[in-house]
Amino acid sequence: MSFERLIGEAAPLAMIEVSRVEGSAPREPGAFMLVTMTRSAGTIGGGRLEWEAVAAAREMLAGEPKTSVLTFPLGPELGQCCGGRVTLTVRHLDTAERAALLVRLEGARAAQPAVLIFGAGHTGMALARALVPLPVAVTLVDTREALLASAPAGVATILTALPESVVRGAPARSGFAIMTHDHAMDFLIAHEAVDRGDAAYIGLIGSASKRARFEGERARRGLGRARALTCPVGAAGLGDKRPAVIAVHTAAEIMAAFRMAGVARPEAPAGGGVRQKGLAWIR
Repeated sequence: MSFERLIGEAAPLAMIEVSRVEGSAPREPGAFMLVTMTRSAGTIGGGRLEWEAVAAAREMLAGEPKTSVLTFPLGPELGQCCGGRVTLTVRHLDTAERAALLVRLEGARAAQPAVLIFGAGHTGMALARALVPLPVAVTLVDTREALLASAPAGVATILTALPESVVRGAPARSGFAIMTHDHAMDFLIAHEAVDRGDAAYIGLIGSASKRARFEGERARRGLGRARALTCPVGAAGLGDKRPAVIAVHTAAEIMAAFRMAGVARPEAPAGGGVRQKGLAWIR
């Protein structure tokens, strides 16, 4: 269940937020979840820690609205082997706090890094589906309207005869996954992405020979090496060419590239819940 849907329900609502971590823990400060008497969204790490925290939140919801601070040693007492200590803040969210959280969630989603997938064929569509649950803004670009009509919910689409123009207008430090039905089109888009010089990720579907052809074309044009280019994409799949397998490994590449580029680092609330700045990522 999404945070927005849970916030929109009339049921009493609590937030459980990781406010402090000492040593090893399953989630970082700022991670949070929302809880009603029967539903929840998000996670603070699962296991016995989360079970105890949810029970405490529901006990609070059944009584007087308040804020509680709970500390858990993640050792034998909880049957978890992280070995650290986690402090949680549990608070009842009133109407104003719900509204403030919705605004923050909307702002955080608007700040998510962009991934543009060029090609709505089998692999492009599989990649779009793999990225939907992740904290990125996904756009599927193609010249074929019928294929774009099948885009997953939550994925923006652009129908264009000039996909390279979409590259030029993309936000800084975007990710570009290039997997169209036409090698010449792939190369045109890849040249645009490489020449921008600010992409967090550029992935070109294909093989080592396709990359060699692309580099040869750049050399003939007097252009520099495409050092930022990943080709083939999803190589961690060890040659498995099924679209869904390529997609999941490519999604992992993209998220790792965003992290390396500093785009994916969370800006955690410093123990202040909905009243503090933060939540650059929606967890």
